[in-house]
Amino acid sequence: MSDKGNRPSSEQIDEDKLMTFPCDFALKVMGEDINDYSAYVLSICQKHVKGVTESCVHTRPSRNGKYIAVTVQLVATSRQQLDDLYIELNAYEHTKMAL
Repeated sequence: MSDKGNRPSSEQIDEDKLMTFPCDFALKVMGEDINDYSAYVLSICQKHVKGVTESCVHTRPSRNGKYIAVTVQLVATSRQQLDDLYIELNAYEHTKMAL
């Protein structure tokens, strides 16, 4: 028995209502640990979000040191702002994923 009729379709969900802005947000990015990747992530975040400093950035290298996980604590002001961040971060050739 399916409960598909009880759930809204993805077309019916208003994504802007899933989050209330402004809100604290932890941006997580994984990339190759080269060319000071965490500084690159910080610079992109500073371009899109006011008040982001080095103290907002936390890093964790992968076991073999090839990759680095970067978490940036920021205050998101809109869905568009987050979309712009993700687009720019994912466009960089050394980024593997942004969550």
